[in-house]
Amino acid sequence: MDNKELKNSMNDLPTNNSRRSFLNTLGLGIASISLLPYGCASKKATTNNPTAPTVDGKVIAGFDEVGKISEDIYAGYQPLPNKKVKVGLVGYGLSTFSAAFGFQDHPNVEILAVSDLDPERCEMLATRVKCNKKYPSLEEMVKDKSIEAIFICTDAPSHAKHAILALNHGKHVAVAVPAIFSTLDECELLYQTVKRTGLNYMMFETSFYREDMYAMKKIYEAGAFGEIVYSEGEYVHYSQKPLPSYGGWRNGNVPMYYLTHATAYYIGVTNGHYTEVSCIGKESHLDPYKGANNPYKNPYASQIATFRTDTGGYSKMSHFKDLPGPGSESGFVRGEQGMWVKGKGYHGLLNDQIPNLKRPALPIGMPPGGHGGSHGHLTEEFIRSIIEERKPILDIAMSLNMSIPGIVAHESCMKNGVTMKIPHYKMWS
Repeated sequence: MDNKELKNSMNDLPTNNSRRSFLNTLGLGIASISLLPYGCASKKATTNNPTAPTVDGKVIAGFDEVGKISEDIYAGYQPLPNKKVKVGLVGYGLSTFSAAFGFQDHPNVEILAVSDLDPERCEMLATRVKCNKKYPSLEEMVKDKSIEAIFICTDAPSHAKHAILALNHGKHVAVAVPAIFSTLDECELLYQTVKRTGLNYMMFETSFYREDMYAMKKIYEAGAFGEIVYSEGEYVHYSQKPLPSYGGWRNGNVPMYYLTHATAYYIGVTNGHYTEVSCIGKESHLDPYKGANNPYKNPYASQIATFRTDTGGYSKMSHFKDLPGPGSESGFVRGEQGMWVKGKGYHGLLNDQIPNLKRPALPIGMPPGGHGGSHGHLTEEFIRSIIEERKPILDIAMSLNMSIPGIVAHESCMKNGVTMKIPHYKMWS
């Protein structure tokens, strides 16, 4: 689909969400706080076992799945040239994401500066990654011409706006999920900004480098699945009450807006896209959703969507927030030649075509991190793509194609499951 077709498709999609002002998300009210930027220590922090973030004494789901450190994860690592990418880290909220992905432990990274709107959290982030240079806001950090790349871990509704801001100031961008949030208004601008600037953009979807999903991706690329006919993805994160969040953005948050942990199990495996969706949900029994009495006018804490894929197959993707039980980011694919069974591996007709399924090696001493040991791999891919002057594997098109379906799915759910068309993006040549 070209850009003209995409815009037409997007214009046909109704939305219940009002447009948000660009400046409202940048924290300009805090910009006047004076924090002198000091030079950062060159010594890397040793955060192999950082304290996992908790809520009410319980570790946040995903951070309890820490990858094991062993010689095997470093075996065969191909060192990069002796170059350091100068990185800024932004956002040290509930999940402490900006420090959780090991940028401070990568041998080809120099943490040049950190930022958080909360001065106390900014100080905590600086201490954790051993950096003294602090900025009170992202809009101040982007003015620093010495910073080459920024890892954006701000509130989800601001991801696209903040990425566009950083790109327009000449910074490569890594960003927490999702790429866009609640409305498709920013899709085209974000896509065109990445294209125009020629800078790297990568969404840090943790499912992408989970051991099982990465294995499925390699098997698919080797042709051992054949054409994928059916796939499933499931994200389970039970919360009796909304998790703390900047501006209360998690209060009544729509499950489908945060679906990339599930959609990765088709989009990430095939680098394909969805064409249409029908979504249903049951009105939640939890107070934050009753009567849709929340900022999103949303009555659902759990939703299930059925998608049609670009090859004519179908996917079932779900996000459950009000059903008790262990957290989960999981999925599988079933193709014409074989399928993947979690815990058992490949079952199919082309066993002789199964490639090496080991995830890429990490730099020696860099921890694999949480979410199944995916953190370190995401950071390594982003930094390597910059130094090797190539687009990252999880590029802007894939990032949008993982994020867009959930937004359209919620529109379908609010219309009693009516089937709706989904726009998509392709990378330029």
